[in-house]
Amino acid sequence: MTGECSFQPGDWALVLGASSGFGAATSVELARWGLDIFGVHLDRRATLPNAQRVQEEIASLGRRAIFFNVNAADEEKRKQVLASIKQQVEEGGGQGMVRVLLHSLAFGSLGPYTGGEKSPPLSQQQIEMTLDVMANSLLYWVRDLVDMNLMREGGRVFAVTSAGGHKVWPAYGAVSAAKAALESHVRQLALELAPKGITVNAIRAGVTDTPALRKIPGWEEMLRRAQQFNPHGRAGTPEDVARAIAVLAHPDTYWITGNVIGVDGGEDITG
Repeated sequence: MTGECSFQPGDWALVLGASSGFGAATSVELARWGLDIFGVHLDRRATLPNAQRVQEEIASLGRRAIFFNVNAADEEKRKQVLASIKQQVEEGGGQGMVRVLLHSLAFGSLGPYTGGEKSPPLSQQQIEMTLDVMANSLLYWVRDLVDMNLMREGGRVFAVTSAGGHKVWPAYGAVSAAKAALESHVRQLALELAPKGITVNAIRAGVTDTPALRKIPGWEEMLRRAQQFNPHGRAGTPEDVARAIAVLAHPDTYWITGNVIGVDGGEDITG
């Protein structure tokens, strides 16, 4: 089915976290399906080639790639990016829109809540930052897109969550809380945007070998368990998730909204 979805000329996808992991894979997959890509990422010099590689792959598919290397959780940067996006859409005749928004921001603080002899507890600032970046920023981006008429009927919003929204893992508390909050935001946005013809869903990916996973203490054991318990006998890949998102972006999925959709090969029901 890959590449069969026909979007309107001038339609775009906006991917938050576009330079690696799920964001990178989905950027390329949506380009394969016919969307031009706006990408927001935060990379220093050492990891900047990742973003450049993704842009080159999108261009090789004949689609446009406009990337912004900024902090997606910064209000002023968000407004600047959206102003640039609006200008690009209007220069294209104003008929296009941001058809798909993917929120795939994986920047948060890892550590215990209560602390111990070797590990100090997370600070209030660290916990609030994690919630703001990994959960609350979804609300602000969606609200601005809709208010600026950049997303309207037929729009699709996806937010990447994980089993951490309902399971625990050492040092994962703040991220787990953010995932739970993210899923709550998805439900509320789905309720409020249904009259506008915009769907909002969370994509619950399984344990996947990404740069974000490798920052979690004990990630090797998480990956081993995923490989052991997944009915498919392997862990998922970013491409597995990207393909599912592309299918769910199809215009005929207008009745699917407000859900946490598992895209994990059955990992969550067995692990």
